[in-house]
Amino acid sequence: MHGWRSIGNCRTIAAAKEEMVKANRLQVEIWRQLVAAIRAQGASAVAPMLLLPALNAMIDITTTRTIAAQIHPPMVIFALLFALALVSSLPVGYGMAAGKYCSWFSRICFAVVVAVAVYVILDIEYPRLGLIRVDAFDQALVELRESMK
Repeated sequence: MHGWRSIGNCRTIAAAKEEMVKANRLQVEIWRQLVAAIRAQGASAVAPMLLLPALNAMIDITTTRTIAAQIHPPMVIFALLFALALVSSLPVGYGMAAGKYCSWFSRICFAVVVAVAVYVILDIEYPRLGLIRVDAFDQALVELRESMK
């Protein structure tokens, strides 16, 4: 129980992976118990039609979430992102250099906007490492699990 509660506060990828292993073990155990309950003598004939699709949907959602957390764009995409930032800076810098008036405010604003855009893209791609966090989603899953007890 403590391990599930701590996933909302986990700060490392290793802790998240450990929690995913626990979740997978729990899914296997739930599946095993469900199949045993359905096959038990005196079990309702309607139970498999109601329970199996719901459990299968739960497992599908968990699998989709796990895959989404593990798959990232190739490094060439990140290299192109940084190259785009540098190449877009070239005409802006060249245009400002040709002008008579040098606005430091414009230069700083452009640099900040490009840096923030690149940072946000990278931060969204790795939601357990930066400022954009998925802790609220993890906490929702923890609360759902607690309500199922």
